[in-house]
Amino acid sequence: MHILLVEDDQRLGKLIKHMLETEGHQVDWITHGDQVLHLTADYSYDAIILDWMLPGATGVELCRHFRAHGYHKPILMLTAKDAVSDRVAGLDAGADDYLVKPFEFSELFARLRALSRRGEAPLLEEVVHIRKLVLNRTTHVISRDQHQIQLTPREFELLDLLVRNRGYVLSREILLDRVWGFDSEVSNNNLDAYIRLLRKKIDTIGELALIQTVRGIGYKVED
Repeated sequence: MHILLVEDDQRLGKLIKHMLETEGHQVDWITHGDQVLHLTADYSYDAIILDWMLPGATGVELCRHFRAHGYHKPILMLTAKDAVSDRVAGLDAGADDYLVKPFEFSELFARLRALSRRGEAPLLEEVVHIRKLVLNRTTHVISRDQHQIQLTPREFELLDLLVRNRGYVLSREILLDRVWGFDSEVSNNNLDAYIRLLRKKIDTIGELALIQTVRGIGYKVED
């Protein structure tokens, strides 16, 4: 992958660049936010790694800049901020994922691989085939073997979010924020109940559940 790294910490930036290149990636490293704003809209990068706190322009501002200039490939934000409101701000600005400092490089590599897999498919496929299920985003219909499965609008939205991020673990906080909204009073217990209902409707007896629980974190969908 050809990766743009925007990180002002010299020690960390040098280490990230070295580790990514060791993994076989080509890395361009920029240390100042204003330098990024002068890049053309014709980006050749397969992914962008953005630090949140930068001189000149913040990672959130740069993320908006990239999206406004037509960059549709993965953006991963690095941040020391771990409050839900901060994470939501980054995601709403156009980031696809975030990684809280300090982090393990194995996790950074895993998240880049997951984002790369997501980037290989159309951003929003109209019809998605996953295992024996067919998900139609236009009609909001789920079917198996040409038989429709009745989902509530909220159930469909939850499943669609997980399917769009298949292969990647979504935390309970992210699911609650994206499906119900940041100010909602829906709890983790409510989310778990929705997941149980979804499983009853979409899973086939005797087969591995489509929605997997990642203990202590959240949920993910695997092909």
